[in-house]
Amino acid sequence: MDLALVLFKRECALVLRKPGDALSAVFFFVLCTTLFALSINPEPQLLRALGPGALWVCALLASLMVVGELFESDWRDGTLEQLLLSPLPLPATVATKALARWLGSALPLVLVSPLLGLQFELSGSALLLLPFTLALGTLALVFVGSIGAALTLGLRSGSMLLSLLLLPLYIPVLIFGALAVAGAQNGSGFEAELSILAALCLLSVFFAPFASAACLELACE
Repeated sequence: MDLALVLFKRECALVLRKPGDALSAVFFFVLCTTLFALSINPEPQLLRALGPGALWVCALLASLMVVGELFESDWRDGTLEQLLLSPLPLPATVATKALARWLGSALPLVLVSPLLGLQFELSGSALLLLPFTLALGTLALVFVGSIGAALTLGLRSGSMLLSLLLLPLYIPVLIFGALAVAGAQNGSGFEAELSILAALCLLSVFFAPFASAACLELACE
């Protein structure tokens, strides 16, 4: 636990040292949702119908920016090899790095989401549910994205390959996250979708570090 705490503090310090990199996903999310709202018919009914899906698609694309450099800098400066040799199990190392990256880059995205939801005239219940679903969803996306980041580590065209690998895996989270917000908006219920989203989050947090650790060991051999 002490080693994990030290690593977590190090990752948080790295995020704070380069706030522009950490907040780039938030800026992209804000810009993308704003442009989407401006580009469609301003009819309130249409905005409410498209809002949940538009917000979730923009959040998904922003999450790709969060995981892109998860291991790259450590691999370039040799820190990753030291982490492989440390007493801390590699899956715990991956989980710690992913959690710190989520807190530094994805959590601000979650916090600003209700303000962006106002552009689509979402109801009060949908605005309250939106950040909760995005918190679960982005946490799952970051942990699943760590697998793709480990698989594409060191590749010349890794960012393009990363997107191709992760988008199919992200689709279930996107579907149930958007459906939960849409259900709250329409008053048709969201409990089932929210339960499935929470289950996807738990499965990702538990299994993804082990898969990422195996990919990192292969990349460093």
